[in-house]
Amino acid sequence: MLSPRPDLPAFTRPPSSPPSPEPERVWVVRRRTLLIAALAFGTLALWASAATWFIVFRDEALARFMERQAAMQYAYEERVSALRARLDRVATQKLLEQDGVETRLADLAGRQVALESRQAMLMGLAEQAGGAGMAMDEDGVQSSLAPARPLPARAPAPAPTPESLGLRTEAETGAPLPAPSPGVSARMAMLGHALDGFEARQSLVVGRLAARSRGEAARLRGVMAETGLEAARFADRRGGGIGGPLVPAGSGPFETAVLQAQRDLGERDALRRIVGALPLRRPVAVDGGLSSTFGYRSDPFTRGLALHTGIDLRSEYGAPARATAAGTVTMADYSGGYGNMVEVDHGHGLATRYAHLSAIMVVPGQAVAAGQTVGRVGSTGRSTGTHLHYETRIDGEPVDPQRFLRAGARMAAR
Repeated sequence: MLSPRPDLPAFTRPPSSPPSPEPERVWVVRRRTLLIAALAFGTLALWASAATWFIVFRDEALARFMERQAAMQYAYEERVSALRARLDRVATQKLLEQDGVETRLADLAGRQVALESRQAMLMGLAEQAGGAGMAMDEDGVQSSLAPARPLPARAPAPAPTPESLGLRTEAETGAPLPAPSPGVSARMAMLGHALDGFEARQSLVVGRLAARSRGEAARLRGVMAETGLEAARFADRRGGGIGGPLVPAGSGPFETAVLQAQRDLGERDALRRIVGALPLRRPVAVDGGLSSTFGYRSDPFTRGLALHTGIDLRSEYGAPARATAAGTVTMADYSGGYGNMVEVDHGHGLATRYAHLSAIMVVPGQAVAAGQTVGRVGSTGRSTGTHLHYETRIDGEPVDPQRFLRAGARMAAR
């Protein structure tokens, strides 16, 4: 502010002089005031400059700032998208691997179910064959009919996580995706090989059962042919009823082989029953040889040609005469030239006679088993000495008993 300077002398007006005009006042500005004013002016000028710069360059700065923020946001979103895509790829691969494992396990489980079904067929065949499929075969291969081991329970696979899979590190380094666990693949491969081996053993057992049954059936047919009889004579004409609901068991090679093996075993069993009912055993325990064969010979009493309807077996007096097959006694009495004679009906037109007995041990209508004593060797009737006259008849006609005895001896020797 302006103030009069004190160092100037003051002028006094003479009391008597007339008033004169006042002199102009001089205002003096202090240095401090000037400094304050300069500082204020500078501050005002700086504020004015900043305000002017802000007004002029505000839009451009704001645009640059927004551009930088947008670039950072885009980069972050791009990185998040890349990581998410990586996670999706790995999760998809894990799901595909899990689906593949589940598919292979389902296939193995299905094969095991099929093998167990085939196992039931094999057990039926083995039972029908008399346990032949349960023992060691001639090649030393064990025909194992034990059921296959069940597949181990599979634990559920854990859900993949970014931390467990190391996505961030792999995304940064470009490492390949993780490969399937070699332990699971090796385990499933081992199970597959085990099922393959078991399936091959099952097929081997079926083939050998069928081959054995066919071999035995051929041998029994040879016995039938040697006796001069046909299997059709012994066919069961009653035909028992069969039936039930249809449950198909498949039509693959194994099922076809099982069906054929069942047919072969059925034929073998039928031939076994037939041959078991034939008079193939010897009527006396001790083979003393033949004193006379079947056919035409010189009659021991007339010395003329006559038909000998049986064979004469040398034996000791009183030795047991045994039935050569199971049957029913149709005659047990004295019968003319036969002397004491027993006739046994074996069914299907087959009958045997035991003559010149010293004693009869059965009665008509009695059922006898093969090897059961029906009488004692003697020399009753038209006989020149102790022996057993043995006859075999088919439909009432005498045939050579040695055909049956030879077939029985050959069968027993095998």
